[in-house]
Amino acid sequence: MNYLVAPTFSTAFGEVPALAPWRWSLATELGHIPRLSDAQRRVGFDGTKLEDLNKSPVFGRLRFALGLPYGAVAELAYTPPLEINRTRSQDLFALALGRRLLERDRWTLSARIFAQNGSVKGDITCPAALANVTDAAQNPYGCQAASRDRMTLNYYGGDVTAGWTAAAWHWHLGAGAVRTELDVQVDAITNGVRDRSRLFARDVLPYVALGARYDFDQRWSLATELMHVPLQVRRSPNGTRESDPLTSLRLQLRYRSD
Repeated sequence: MNYLVAPTFSTAFGEVPALAPWRWSLATELGHIPRLSDAQRRVGFDGTKLEDLNKSPVFGRLRFALGLPYGAVAELAYTPPLEINRTRSQDLFALALGRRLLERDRWTLSARIFAQNGSVKGDITCPAALANVTDAAQNPYGCQAASRDRMTLNYYGGDVTAGWTAAAWHWHLGAGAVRTELDVQVDAITNGVRDRSRLFARDVLPYVALGARYDFDQRWSLATELMHVPLQVRRSPNGTRESDPLTSLRLQLRYRSD
């Protein structure tokens, strides 16, 4: 769960923008979701069942920013409920509030707090392709219908970002910490039994992000960043903890009103 929520972290994509009160910007962004190997997907039934976790190669959202008094900037982000491989988001919103703490020549230091609430729903534990397949080798757990599993993607956290500007280029290095509060509600029919198991994950995850933004003009800019989240995982109750970090490449296209 922590691995799958990490690509949705609402990183800053650089220093907090210098938006005058009530000026705004609108951005669209994409983040790469690394494909999981069979070993990484073997997490069900105490680490023996292969789950259908490679649903989408990207995560996307729209992000609206509004300048506030005293140099603050508020952000509202939304992920449209587009269906990809029978999985779609549900009421997935993120909020953030930040401001620049320090500005010296070409250098800035910014800080933000942020949170996300919402979920994704799809056929994770029993993919539609396995429904009523009689071959026990292909369908060893007797899936009889596509499952309707739901995973929450809730978290809150904060970050700091150091920025450096050179002409049209803006470079940044950021670090943050996120408190995840995740759960999966299974809804699957296997061998005539409806499985309604509920699984929880609670953790504090640090991350670092390194990237750059290029201003095409006063309104349009394109940013990219590389985010790294160190993760530890135990795939079965008696298994050992393993390092399983996530590294995601992210892009953002932004339009400013001023």
